[in-house]
Amino acid sequence: MPSTTFNHLPTAKQDRVTAALLTEFSAHSLADAQVARIVASADIARGAFYKYFDNLTDAYQYLYHVALREIHRDAGGDERTTFDAERIYQGVVDFVDQVNDSQYYAFIRRHYAENESLLPAAPVSSRLPAIAWAAMVLSHAAIKEILLEPTSEAAVRERLRTTLALLQPKED
Repeated sequence: MPSTTFNHLPTAKQDRVTAALLTEFSAHSLADAQVARIVASADIARGAFYKYFDNLTDAYQYLYHVALREIHRDAGGDERTTFDAERIYQGVVDFVDQVNDSQYYAFIRRHYAENESLLPAAPVSSRLPAIAWAAMVLSHAAIKEILLEPTSEAAVRERLRTTLALLQPKED
């Protein structure tokens, strides 16, 4: 994550660096990204980049969190703790729609296609109920499949809706 130095930059400069990261990571995989292109695009010194981020992976993870925060905000959030298959399904549909209509489309698509496996795995809390874990795994797999193979969206959405309905607890 970015350093406190980055967090204390004027907003305009933070935005310029973030835009340069988006340009770089949308056009190049994490393995092929170059600090040189980022600093040229952001009009900052190479040393400044390393004052803001530990390395390219750190910068990538910062941008990924920025993108997800913005996309989730625009897709709406729902913090209810009860399992609701239709709500989860609609959340996936809304998320995909937001990605498709955002400046982050190429970045997120490249994330799933090339970069996801290059990042450290994010641990999932062992306190997460099994049904919530299953829904999370299914939702992320559906999002990935839709973004990597847009022509399969209708079939993936139907399969997700059907599977989530099977997970829906029966009312007594």
